[in-house]
Amino acid sequence: MKTRHEARVVALQTLFEMDCVGHRGPAVLEQRLEEAALPEQGMQFAHDLVQGVTDNLPRLDELIERYAPEWPVEQIAIIDRNVLRIAIYEIVFCDSTPLKVAINEAVELAKQFGSESSSRFVNGVLGSLAAQEKLPDKH
Repeated sequence: MKTRHEARVVALQTLFEMDCVGHRGPAVLEQRLEEAALPEQGMQFAHDLVQGVTDNLPRLDELIERYAPEWPVEQIAIIDRNVLRIAIYEIVFCDSTPLKVAINEAVELAKQFGSESSSRFVNGVLGSLAAQEKLPDKH
């Protein structure tokens, strides 16, 4: 699983740069992948995450707005917003990621890259999503 965690870090860094300064995804991702030196499956997973988030951005942001109604998406810290996007993408669209893994990974990314309160915020939003949507834990 370490490879998948590292791929999530690369995806988060890519999405952060795209969101923050508007750089184009493919070029940013290629640069991040060169720096990360992931094995092939990790590179593919990072690519799938970035592509999946960008392809489903309106739906992901709609879910963030639904489960964090007091926070307009554009006012959520860029790191937190993209951690949530990755996790919600994995929860809603990826059959290969168990619910608990997606939430735990998001909380860890929030702790690693976000502010002091990021992990609690991310956990709360994802917990609400899982409870309200009655999502099964995929195996």
